[in-house]
Order: sequence, then structure tokens, then C-alpha cells
Amino acid sequence: MSNPLQPGSLDGKRVLVTGSSRGVGADTIRYFAEAGAHVAINFRNKEARAVKLADSIRESGGTAITVGADLTDADSVSAMFAAVKAEFGGLDILVLNASGGMESGMGEDYAMSLNRDAQVGALAAAEPLLSEGSRVVFVTSHQAHFIRTTPTMPEYEPVAKSKRAGEDALRERIPALAEKGIGFVVVSGDMIEGTITATLLNRMNPGAIEERKKAAGKLYNVAEFAAEVASAAVDPVPDDNTRLVGDVSDFAPEA
Repeated sequence: MSNPLQPGSLDGKRVLVTGSSRGVGADTIRYFAEAGAHVAINFRNKEARAVKLADSIRESGGTAITVGADLTDADSVSAMFAAVKAEFGGLDILVLNASGGMESGMGEDYAMSLNRDAQVGALAAAEPLLSEGSRVVFVTSHQAHFIRTTPTMPEYEPVAKSKRAGEDALRERIPALAEKGIGFVVVSGDMIEGTITATLLNRMNPGAIEERKKAAGKLYNVAEFAAEVASAAVDPVPDDNTRLVGDVSDFAPEA
């Protein structure tokens, strides 16, 4: 997958992507760095992967730092943005990519805590670093975005509802962000082949990914979807603040 961003198009821009030590977040970070951005790689417990990615970017002539944080811990989030401010002075692009809720051993309310409360908290902590012309991108799935009109598999429903709750809470901030000249875009995609969520779903519900692929005709892979996320950070903001990636014919729009 080639980089959708032109070399040098983000020279000097400062970017933080949550959950970017691997998967979609890591590929999104690479695209930004190759376009000249100074990037902050956030991780919760995959520090080695984050460091390896940062080293790779620096070896290629880019600028990268790693910032560990548990997004469900307000003090941890504050420390992360303090580190970014100390290193970069501010932020031009914030991608809220980290999510979860299917991990074992977490509390009953963990999905809502991470996918709604932590997203709102991260944006609030980042706002002082964002200025006119900056952009916030929230990454979600069609299964979550359309959960109010289109049922999803039972194994994913709690995550889908919590991610939709997070999207709704963030959308409430759009007028206030717009007053400051900050753009906001939701990027919604179908199941992404090769992600942890898809793997877990297929383990719980064997054949789920193949079934969805047949219905959609195509599922994006990690690099392809990351390209859409990166593009959403620089393309004009859609009128409805939503970028739908992939087929949506099986999902009923809200009235």
C-alpha cells in the first residue's frame, strides 16, 4: 500500500495517534512520518513495539517520540500530553484510534470506560495543544457506527454500543471545536482483516470474517484502512463529519 500523503506535505506538523504501537495506528503513524510530520507514538503496554517503530522512523530521517499512557487513567493521559507539549510545543493532528473491550479479565464497564469516557477525556486533555487549522480524527467501525439501526454479532455488541456512545459524546464537541477552527472527522470502516478485534471475533464466532467478506465483497486490510485514516486528517472535512470506508449497503442509515 503506497502512502496516500505526498512527501513533505506535513513537514513540521505535529501528530499524536493513540494506540499506535501496532496495527492500524502504527501504519497511520508511518504515513504521517513519511509525509514529514513529527509523530508521537502512544502505547499502553507494548513499549518495545513503540520504540522499534520510533527507531525505524528516526533511521529514515523522521522525528518520532514514544508516549506511554493508559487512556482510562486521567493522570496518565495528562502526563502524555504534557510530554507532547514539552517535546513538540503543541499538536496539529490528533487521531483517537485506541479502543478495546473484548480483552479478558477486564471489568464489566471497561468497554464504556475506554471507548466513551477515555475518548472524551483524551480530547479534553489535548484541546489546549490544538489550535486553528488542527484536526481531530476518531476511528470506529461500521458495526459500531450503525449499531442503532443494524444489529451486529452478540460477541461484539457491548463494544459496538460503547464505541457509538464515544462517537456521540465526541460529536457533541463539534460546535465548540469549530469555534476554535478545529476540524473533526469520524472514520468508520468495516471489519479490518489482520486486526486484533477481527481475530478475536473470528475465534469467538468461527467464520465471521469470511462471512462478512462475502457480504461486503471486500474487506480492507490494515495498511489500506490506515491510509483512509491518514487521509481523513488532511482532506476537507465532510459536511456530516463522517468518512465511511468500504461497503455500507448492509447497514441501515439513521433516519
